[in-house]
Amino acid sequence: MPEGFLWGGALAANQTEGGWNEGGRGMSHSDLIPQGSDRWDVMFGRQKPVDDPDRLYPCRWGNDFFHHWHEDVELFAEMGFKCLRLSICWSRIFPTGMEAEPNGEGLEFYRQVFEALREHGIEPLVTLSHYDYPLALVERYGGWQSREMIERYAHYVETVGRAYQGLVRYWLTFNEINSVALSYLNAGVTLEDERDRAAVTAAFSHHMFMASARAVEILHKIDPANKVGCMIAAGATYPYRCAPEDVWLAYEEDRGRYFYTDVMAAGAYPAWKLRALEKEGVHVPFEPGDTEYLAEHTVDFISFSYYCSRLVCADDQVIAEKAEGNVFPTLRNPYLKDKETAWKWQIDALGLRVTLAGYHDRYHLPLFIAENGVGGLDALEDGKVHDAYHIDYLRRHILALRDAIVEDGVDLMGYTPWGCIDLVSAGTGEMKKRYGFIFVDKDNEGNGTLNRSKKKSFDWYKQGIA
Repeated sequence: MPEGFLWGGALAANQTEGGWNEGGRGMSHSDLIPQGSDRWDVMFGRQKPVDDPDRLYPCRWGNDFFHHWHEDVELFAEMGFKCLRLSICWSRIFPTGMEAEPNGEGLEFYRQVFEALREHGIEPLVTLSHYDYPLALVERYGGWQSREMIERYAHYVETVGRAYQGLVRYWLTFNEINSVALSYLNAGVTLEDERDRAAVTAAFSHHMFMASARAVEILHKIDPANKVGCMIAAGATYPYRCAPEDVWLAYEEDRGRYFYTDVMAAGAYPAWKLRALEKEGVHVPFEPGDTEYLAEHTVDFISFSYYCSRLVCADDQVIAEKAEGNVFPTLRNPYLKDKETAWKWQIDALGLRVTLAGYHDRYHLPLFIAENGVGGLDALEDGKVHDAYHIDYLRRHILALRDAIVEDGVDLMGYTPWGCIDLVSAGTGEMKKRYGFIFVDKDNEGNGTLNRSKKKSFDWYKQGIA
């Protein structure tokens, strides 16, 4: 493995932090994503989120990292982490997103966390926006549909960039920016009427691209040593058959994912995308200077999440089962039929190598695996959790990334498996879907002691890093 490789783990404020009404924090739009059958209607922008006292909103409590972070950082250090990917809750810094001056308590909270990580030799990899916006901005502007969000975001980035200069060197602008095309609430957008979804998607995607470029410019000016990356929900797409139509459809699916990195890493909208939008009659809200600005302020590295590969077929008459996956729809791969998680995501470690090679060959930039993991139904028995399935999943994927480095020459900066401590699932809003090396005693309704317990995978990963 490369010298200085950043082994670690990943988490996000809106799935771990809690303390939603403490420390001067304002309400985030993620605080209104409920548990229940209508959760995905809210997340896909089909239903406006509301504050109902009779509903459960799991992002409000997370695993209570806000009060347990000292203990959690000690456990991460014990495992030998070289890096912790975490996010800043924007509304903890600017409660409404429109203040001129930041919330001092919020700034101090993260300062203490970053200083503790540094004391243990752990590099913070900070996601500036992980599906987490001040609710007031979403209500005022309709989320990233409005160009006004760029200035609000830039003010926030400037504030935290200066506050944590010297403490944080690695930054990510938006989490899984390509997922907003499906899960509209990830862009703070709801569409209760029948407006043109393609036009709305083009608008908020462009505004987020511009905001990402602003973050690159701001953080580089604050400290030229800062490294700023983008973050993509990744996964190789396979054709169901060797029929040329299937091969082309798989290519189109992957090209649609590359579109986001083409803009942020290569600095330009690809010609095929502009022509496709033109055919749909969709206008990208370019303003004078936008094209040049995107080209000038590209990211330093590409990070991504990888959970599973995808499968597509161009012929609707072909009988193929559907499979579950990370937001994006997919068919069930018959060659992976005996390799599924408890949530029916198909396991494909070689797909991680395919994904790494694809980004490496296309962009020739450093890469970072910012999320990879498996959710399971772990149970604490006699103070222990035997998560052998977790160890097997990670072993397979670590061997795949090693092959990508050794055999393919991929420049890989680090690996931070998702949910290094049990947290609230973004997709289901559950605690029972457990990704962590550390078990947290809490159930789906928010009940439990919050005690932390090491799983079998804790010692396995510790030994692996060592």
